[in-house]
Amino acid sequence: MDRRVFLTAALALAGCATAPPQILAPAGAGLPELEPLYGAQAGRDGITISVASNGCTEKADFAFYLERRGQALTLAFGRKRVDTCRSFAMGRTDLSFTWDELNLPPRAPVFLLNPLLAWTGPGS
Repeated sequence: MDRRVFLTAALALAGCATAPPQILAPAGAGLPELEPLYGAQAGRDGITISVASNGCTEKADFAFYLERRGQALTLAFGRKRVDTCRSFAMGRTDLSFTWDELNLPPRAPVFLLNPLLAWTGPGS
């Protein structure tokens, strides 16, 4: 799959949703359409990602894209709906996806394509 097809798929995952300007990936970072993550943790049951939230972000607001190329597996998360809640301070939430939901074997190495941002606390 070439880069254009992947970018088209990533845009389809994001739909019309865009993240607030303060959490967009910097120019030149590559794949700016993907949701920036504050963290990702792989565990026995699945993957937990930490994302920006104004208080209404739910797991159903996200889609994932998995590409298998030989032994290499790449995974990307995209936001389907914007969190429209109004909060005085930017927040975050953790979302868990099981290995079964992701259609991945639990011990398979996976490359996560989303950019990572440092969590600096609410309102920063």
